Amino acid sequence: MPVILTFAEHKDGQLRRASLETVSEAARLAAKAGAQVESVLIGSGDDALVTELGTYGAARVHVFADGALGSYATEPYARALAQVIGAVKPSAVLVPFTSMGKDLAPRVAAKVGAGLASDCVAFEVDGARLKARRPVYAGKAFATVQWDGEPQMATLRPNVFALSPPDAGRKAEKVAGTVDTTARAKVTGTHATGAGKLELTEAQIIVSGGRGLKGPENFHLVHGLADAFGAAVGASRAVVDAGWVDHQYQVGQTGKTVSPNLYIAVGLSGAIQHLAGMSSSRTIVAINKDADAPIFKVANYGILGDVFEVVPKLTEAAKAYLKSRG
Repeated sequence: MPVILTFAEHKDGQLRRASLETVSEAARLAAKAGAQVESVLIGSGDDALVTELGTYGAARVHVFADGALGSYATEPYARALAQVIGAVKPSAVLVPFTSMGKDLAPRVAAKVGAGLASDCVAFEVDGARLKARRPVYAGKAFATVQWDGEPQMATLRPNVFALSPPDAGRKAEKVAGTVDTTARAKVTGTHATGAGKLELTEAQIIVSGGRGLKGPENFHLVHGLADAFGAAVGASRAVVDAGWVDHQYQVGQTGKTVSPNLYIAVGLSGAIQHLAGMSSSRTIVAINKDADAPIFKVANYGILGDVFEVVPKLTEAAKAYLKSRG
């Protein structure tokens, strides 16, 4: 039986949502192609993660639980994934388009001699082969691509592919693996900022601020609105370059690509580089006093007004509404 293999990324003892989306999409494609889904879990041997992958459609999980793999390092992780690909010979390999996936997938593709389609937003089964849809020209157009050989490798944009309903009756077989963990570079420590804040690529609601806020002293308006919605905070490149916020908040072509259910753009003009990172959001709300701002062309809802008047009122309205719902 053909195999569709996925890479299961995890953090703080939990599978990343993007990993579950990837397994879910693999299961949907496998049902159409008559294939079996298998996953690769590196750096954790937690049976709960194996069980969870099984409920979302993985029939087998290849686990590399060596303590030396606790922190991500490109070389041993690529070695482990390539090792499974060599043993299983899957028809397709799907990897989340996260920061880790962006680094890992190209290295593995080079190791196994596979073609890689990155940042895919849709797939279809054409006979026994896959077709992938991915944005090109900074998101201004989409291309449908196919592979010549196997495995067909792709990275999947987070928050685009729907999660399958988990089925507790589905069980995954755990296969233990070992790999050479030597690496020329190793992680000696991790220093996280913004503790307790939602991660942009995982968030279902994002509030982003732009130069329309006029200065870093006014960025609290974005944080206030985000807190009211239980949302993550984002920013344009211009704001980051100006030193108002850290680069970790940047959304766009040179920042993070996001696809939340709701994206609220506060004082953002909508430069093409920014749109490339958020235009696939399900619902976009733009707040800007410039009626000609490009952001209004992609927004589902536009509020033409001064952010210093609109945002505080919207924040209070959101708090009142959510409080009324308990």
